[in-house]
Amino acid sequence: MAEHEHQHHGHDSQSGQPVHPAGDTSVLHAADGDQEGHAGHDAHAGHSVAMFRDKFWLTLFLTLPALVWGHMMQSVLDYRAPMFPGSWWIPAICGTAVFAYGGWPFLQGAVRELRNRAPGMMTLIALAIVVAFAFSAAVASGYPGMPLWEELASLVTIMLLGHWLEMRAISQAQGALGALARLLPNVATRVVAGAQDLSELTEAVPISAVREGDILLVRPGQGVPADGIVRAGVSDVNESAITGESVPVRKDVGDRVIAGTVNGSGSMRIEVMGTGDRTSLAGIIRLVAQAQATRSRAQALADRAAFWLTWIALGSGALTFLGWMTAGQTVAYAVERVVTVLVIACPHALGLAIPLVVAISTTRGAEAGLLVRDRRGLEEARNVTTVVFDKTGTLTRGEVGMVGLTPSDGLAADDVLRLAAAIESDSEHPIARAIVRAARGRGLALPPVAWFEAYTGRGVRGRIEERDLYVGGPTLLAWLQATLPDALERVVAEAGGRGEGTVFLIERRPHEHAVLATFVVADMIRPESREAIDALHADGVAVVMMTGDAGAVALAVAGDLGIDTVFAGVLPADKAARIQELQRSGERVAMVGDGVNDAPALVTADVGVAMGAGTDVAVEAGDVVLVRSDPRDVARIIRLSRATYRKMVQNLWWAAGYNIVAIPLAAGVLASSGFVLSPTIGAGLMSLSTIVVAVNAQLLRRVEL
Repeated sequence: MAEHEHQHHGHDSQSGQPVHPAGDTSVLHAADGDQEGHAGHDAHAGHSVAMFRDKFWLTLFLTLPALVWGHMMQSVLDYRAPMFPGSWWIPAICGTAVFAYGGWPFLQGAVRELRNRAPGMMTLIALAIVVAFAFSAAVASGYPGMPLWEELASLVTIMLLGHWLEMRAISQAQGALGALARLLPNVATRVVAGAQDLSELTEAVPISAVREGDILLVRPGQGVPADGIVRAGVSDVNESAITGESVPVRKDVGDRVIAGTVNGSGSMRIEVMGTGDRTSLAGIIRLVAQAQATRSRAQALADRAAFWLTWIALGSGALTFLGWMTAGQTVAYAVERVVTVLVIACPHALGLAIPLVVAISTTRGAEAGLLVRDRRGLEEARNVTTVVFDKTGTLTRGEVGMVGLTPSDGLAADDVLRLAAAIESDSEHPIARAIVRAARGRGLALPPVAWFEAYTGRGVRGRIEERDLYVGGPTLLAWLQATLPDALERVVAEAGGRGEGTVFLIERRPHEHAVLATFVVADMIRPESREAIDALHADGVAVVMMTGDAGAVALAVAGDLGIDTVFAGVLPADKAARIQELQRSGERVAMVGDGVNDAPALVTADVGVAMGAGTDVAVEAGDVVLVRSDPRDVARIIRLSRATYRKMVQNLWWAAGYNIVAIPLAAGVLASSGFVLSPTIGAGLMSLSTIVVAVNAQLLRRVEL
């Protein structure tokens, strides 16, 4: 069967550049682009990496002549610049051009800060270059003193370089959002409803034209264009970009697929269940963007420190000027000291210390399948002493599975399983599906069923290979008056003690109903749950399981997993109260859940962790969402939180601490010893501190989660 399609490779035919889907959602658009600003670093509102880069190179070009013909370089290197008519004006002309062109972003930023009554980084830089320019202009007009043209030019150039490097770091930290936005293909292959011509069974349509209910064909190697349900075909899908799961996930009919994932070697037809803002990908982008904009307590501390440092710098500058004038120094010398103090005390690194760590940690978590909805939740995770897990759907799969099979003496396990699965193959009952899944998992071929009959409330009956067989629970056993062998009786008793159910395969014989096998069924424990509990214990965190199930069931699961404390038989309305009890006893609690009834407990806990496969209510109530619904990721949240906090503290100490030494040196306390910092050196030290903070934050990418 030939299928008509149009190939599209996601690039504009003229430019060869990637193009974005027509009608793309606002969420996706907001995540992409040139990073014109940064919500957590308002001093750069309206600025871009390209702007600072271009201004830096041009001001560097203008600064070099100012240095060559300026007094400072000639004095230090002991040389004489070539002289010609007008050469004396080269430093003044170049310095003025640098001030007007390169200094403009700082002057704009200062005006914005003063309008908001929040003087800060831009105010200090602007004040320093304005003072240097005004004094140099006065000297050029005849005021006695040495002009600061080359100091002014080099100061602006170094500042532009520092801001360029800073903006690059921020842009790279936020780049994960743009990468996520580009995961969607630009076009989809839609199956034409009611098509008569086999050559026109499909059509290529832009993503904006895809609607819920459409059937899309996803060929091998193509990206999945929308959230949906597989209606035909089987394939392995690479979900690593969305969930962080490195191993491709098998998708069969009825399984859910996520927009932005990549199809493997099979071909699938999917029914669209979500497009645009309603896709999981759009939700991930929205959550990451919201988390990056969330203000943490550490950010508030950094902002307060930057505010006071600004006033300290202004006060220090004023005292420095008065001090040197009182000591009998020239105005030129005093102005130079003031400019150096203002530059070196600029809280630039302090303003960058937290926002950059926030951006990197949030995107690092998203890459690992940890979506941070509220920064304060991630910040608090480092202090967690107890993790409370809901049982069903969190530590267990939330679906019935076969956990045990015991055949009667002389019978093979695979043989009785294939017979029971054959009878149950057409049933939609959860226990029936569990037995069928177990048989398929062992690769067993199911024999045909000659006829089938269901008995409401008891079980089912069928004829297979000339044998009259029944499958059902204890009610069927009593109805048929079948007797359990001693070995199977013990299995039933042990399963009942664990709160597990039992199902029987019974054969009708001339004079009796013989029980051929007992199947033990229960809510399946996730295989990764044991690793999750062990990882938390290794980190010194206690584990509690809270469930509405009966005590026997809860204790069986807890014993299997090594859980410390069990709260069983807890009503939904009482879950939040149990969390409060733990908090009153001094515990810092993280709650992990997936259901509507978990939402109050998620909100009450110090950190709410929602399973990504859970309900929308639970996800909205959580501080962190586990995209993979893997309980092992809870320990990874704690590790990410601790690593993030370490980087915040390191950056804050560096950004604020170096001023303790730098400001007195800039003011000239060691001038009597011959050690004096020039404004250029001060600008270099300030920019160096910013670079150190940026590099230290980038090291967070290397943290093993």
